[in-house]
Amino acid sequence: MQIQDFMNSSLYKRRQRINAIMLTLTAVAVVIGLVWLVWILWSLLSKGLPALSVNLFTHNQPTMGEEGGGLKNAIVGSLMMVGTATLITTPVGILAGTYLAEYGRNNTLTRVVRFVNDILLSAPSITIGMFAFILFYFGLGLGGHANSGWSGSIALAIVMLPVVVRTTDDMLKLVPNGLREAAVALGCPYWKMIFMICYRSAKTGMLTGLLLGIARIFGETAPLIVTAVGNNFFSTDMSQRMASLPKVILDFAMSPDDNWRTLAWGGAMLITLFVLFINISTRAIAARGK
Repeated sequence: MQIQDFMNSSLYKRRQRINAIMLTLTAVAVVIGLVWLVWILWSLLSKGLPALSVNLFTHNQPTMGEEGGGLKNAIVGSLMMVGTATLITTPVGILAGTYLAEYGRNNTLTRVVRFVNDILLSAPSITIGMFAFILFYFGLGLGGHANSGWSGSIALAIVMLPVVVRTTDDMLKLVPNGLREAAVALGCPYWKMIFMICYRSAKTGMLTGLLLGIARIFGETAPLIVTAVGNNFFSTDMSQRMASLPKVILDFAMSPDDNWRTLAWGGAMLITLFVLFINISTRAIAARGK
């Protein structure tokens, strides 16, 4: 059949109609998604930017009915818990990912660990928060002290861990085996080959995964509701209840107090700017690694 005959056939015209319908549906879906995204961003910018001020970083959260105030206690609490979670997760996640990619490869234990890690990736964060609370309350016998900055950090670390493990595993598997064989053939110990060859080759992807994990836990609210709980006052004591930005935003946004709702928009703006900064950083690092 000639091309001209095929283009005049009913089969070709039916495929053209189906293609046009699918393109139209796809365009409508994109427009619907963009409308909600633009509406959310506009609401955040119009209400969040005016709330950004020096007081937001230098004053603690006010009581209901009080004017002014800031979110200093929540900002410091969030930074401490996210920082602690990052310090816990980074070595554990990188070493676990290294075992999966370099030592375990495709044995039974590795397949089981990867399966469990994938389940943790999609596990509800409130469930992880409950696990951390039960671990501190019953496992460690801390009773009332189970609601603390430490339990919040552990919950956030468990949320972040699967991201670091998965990206480390995937990035190390992308390193060509020829590099490993050349290093080992020259007498380099296997552990030294991993540090000197594999980590250097995969460092961009591994760092990107680490930053994405930090961005994910910075806005997590659910695990902190049952662990750190919150604190109306400034505190750096990790063994006590600790304020956090997501929890304060949740409380203030549902309040009838206008000042609280303004501060909630300011806190939401801070988290958005932080996540945006992390995403730009990861793209810059990934582009530099190419």
